[in-house]
Amino acid sequence: MEQPLVSMKQIVKTFGDQVVLNKIDFDIPAGIIVGLIGPSGAGKSTVINVLLGMETPQSGTATIFGETMPNRKLLSRIGYMAQTDALYEQLSGRENLKFFADMKGIEPADAQKQIEHVAKVVELTNDLDKRTSGYSGGMKRRLSLAISMLGNADLLILDEPTVGVDPALRKKIWAELHRLRDQGKTILVTTHVMDEAELVDDVAMLIGGKMQAYDKPAILKERYHEDTIENVFLKVESENEKNVSHS
Repeated sequence: MEQPLVSMKQIVKTFGDQVVLNKIDFDIPAGIIVGLIGPSGAGKSTVINVLLGMETPQSGTATIFGETMPNRKLLSRIGYMAQTDALYEQLSGRENLKFFADMKGIEPADAQKQIEHVAKVVELTNDLDKRTSGYSGGMKRRLSLAISMLGNADLLILDEPTVGVDPALRKKIWAELHRLRDQGKTILVTTHVMDEAELVDDVAMLIGGKMQAYDKPAILKERYHEDTIENVFLKVESENEKNVSHS
């Protein structure tokens, strides 16, 4: 069997007395989009932070491309968008993109082409030469997403990429994510927007620190006899609450 591109084995992560991730097993094969969904505080960002080596788990192992994380050498192969925007406010959108393209080691001639493409995807072309400090919250999210798409990374890890983005643009961003997947890229995306969970290849539901369900949207809907992923999620969440109150 082919080795998964991303793998977590028996990951336990605690903050003080709180168990945030409880023996998480999570494998992502290459070339698909996985949507990680869960209520606020479920540990979605912690999964990403452990994967990227920004948080150390109490036990268990995380690997990307078969290598144990953290591993600085792999970072150039990963496009990452955090939940909070890490932008240089005194620079323009274009200067931010140039800076990060340079950090990723992209050749200047190629960087120019990539910057134009990603700016178009997130509809920032007309605002690229404005100072980022004047951007709205939604524009900053779009710039962060554009930065994560630079560099032709094999793996994209996007933490709530469409927060504050209008529906028409969200559709466009998802079309780009599908295009990247069709080119063989692997994408892990966290979202609160349940209809976005219909657009992924596999859905992973993180509830109460555990991976409660992980499969194709159609299979989950069939298994739980529901017609939307949102309803599946609500059912899984209420089953989990019942189990917790009985234990």
